Amino acid sequence: MHEKRINIIEFHEQVNRPLILDGAIGSLLQQRNVEMHKTLWSSYANIAAPEKVIELHREYINAGADIITTNTFRTNPTAYNKVSLKISNYEFVKRSIELAKEAVGKNKNIIIAGSNPPCGDSYTKFRKVSQDEIERNHKNHIDMLWDSGVDFVLNETQSHFDEIDIICKHCSENDIPFIMSLFVTTKGKLLSGETLEDALKIIEEYNPIAVGLNCIFPKTFCKIVKTFETPMRWGFYLNCGSGKLKDAEIFEGLSPSDYINIINKKYSKEPFFVGSCCGSSPEHTKAIKEFLIGNN
Repeated sequence: MHEKRINIIEFHEQVNRPLILDGAIGSLLQQRNVEMHKTLWSSYANIAAPEKVIELHREYINAGADIITTNTFRTNPTAYNKVSLKISNYEFVKRSIELAKEAVGKNKNIIIAGSNPPCGDSYTKFRKVSQDEIERNHKNHIDMLWDSGVDFVLNETQSHFDEIDIICKHCSENDIPFIMSLFVTTKGKLLSGETLEDALKIIEEYNPIAVGLNCIFPKTFCKIVKTFETPMRWGFYLNCGSGKLKDAEIFEGLSPSDYINIINKKYSKEPFFVGSCCGSSPEHTKAIKEFLIGNN
């Protein structure tokens, strides 16, 4: 199943509207009482409760998602090497992607995005990893995702300039289609201190599918997007949680209708893709689909 990779740019031209990215996986599994692993967080469910992951992928597909994201936010080597699993890192990644493939089945109109997270914990300014480990982590994880059959690599919540450069360079040199999605502070800066404009300049050099903003709260997004200018395709999926950025405290705070109000205000910017992030559900995806169809 899903042997032939989908070209996301060609697919976008066919549907002639912003592509719909799915929503939260980890926070929703958490709300459904699937136990989270201290280090691997929701990715452990790919082993411990695979049927729940497949079920959630299918719910997003049924709600109207064009793109589903693999539950691989913490299958990366840095996270994997902190625990003892009976399977290799590659097998861990491969099994995770097979769950997404099983959910897709024979549907040729669903794109699979391979989630590649920051090397360390998200939202962390200071990292306890060496430069060599950062580089090995991203290169190996991206390769495992791509070799396992994703349609493109979605580099999520990236907010350190060195990681962004490593990822872009590796994907570009190996002809791996990718989207770079950034997390920025309320001042529009990366956690490593550079401005959003600085990040966009370096990303543009590597010709990604698109650039994105994710896991920032709507208030920050509305502030930043006023001056957001880039020749690249762009998109966003915002934090719908209840004002929390900690894994154990993410619950829905922004309703589907409230989220659509945010999208409606920024729709004139012509995004390439739109989705939702932490604290969201398939109901948010359904609302996005209805809104986009209504404005197409």
